[in-house]
Amino acid sequence: MRAQFVLSEIGVGLRRNLTMTFAVVVSVALSLALFGGALLMREQVSTMKDYWYDKVNVSIFLCSKSDAESVPKCAKGAVTAQQKKEIENDLDKMKVVDTVTYESADQAYKHYQEQFGDSPMAGNITPDQMQESFRVKLHDPKKYKVVATAFAGRDGVHSVQDQRGILDNLFGLMNGMNVAALFVMALMLVIALMLIVNTVRVSAFSRRRETGIMRLVGASGFYIQMPFIMEAAFAGLIGGVLACVMLLAGRYFLIDGGLALESKLNLIHFIGWDAVFTKLPLVLAIGLLMPAVAALFALRKYLKV
Repeated sequence: MRAQFVLSEIGVGLRRNLTMTFAVVVSVALSLALFGGALLMREQVSTMKDYWYDKVNVSIFLCSKSDAESVPKCAKGAVTAQQKKEIENDLDKMKVVDTVTYESADQAYKHYQEQFGDSPMAGNITPDQMQESFRVKLHDPKKYKVVATAFAGRDGVHSVQDQRGILDNLFGLMNGMNVAALFVMALMLVIALMLIVNTVRVSAFSRRRETGIMRLVGASGFYIQMPFIMEAAFAGLIGGVLACVMLLAGRYFLIDGGLALESKLNLIHFIGWDAVFTKLPLVLAIGLLMPAVAALFALRKYLKV
């Protein structure tokens, strides 16, 4: 097969269907960018889980004087020194517990002022309204229920709170966004495949005389089909390159520069450039192979060879 002939036929096909080729490139680029973004979002969620689940604590809040009248669990009054000692001893005996840190009401008030000192409510809070607590770090954060079952409802205990629940809401939101991105990606992918099939069909119809002559002189089916397949693959490859550019630009402008989320949201442990680079070959491969395979199946129906 002469490479020069195939390349010339590709150029002819792209020029004849320039508008549809442009639509294919754009739709492939958007769908692959969403696909790559969804993969990166999934990895981001996984990275954040590994990073934060290792740092979250289980908080055992103790009854204060102000809770005696408003909280049924604290009807017996504020926690006593004996109760605090028993709770701490029981925590030390539990195999799931890694470390235990006691936080007094004064310390809780200080931390509250450091975090929310600028809010209007901060001036109305006094140290005696704050709760004493034990901050418990577990070997395995998933075993929170072991601590909750042992201390929830116990005398002197106001509540047992797992900080993982707060993070789960964030991760749930991010997973929902990921599912939405995958749905839009699937929709764009279907549109791209339809455009590829239509482009190949129009290209084959516009060159039906050339293909007829090639059949008469004994050209093989593969020889006749190759220019059409290469056209679709070339358009898909351009779309894949554009998708890679969008992923790189998104990582740079959203995290490193521009919006600089990495400096503004320092509580979030963002994925690095290596995670982005590892996804680019997959995006390029799909961008090249998907249109080629779609064109191959379309030619079976629209090009009789």
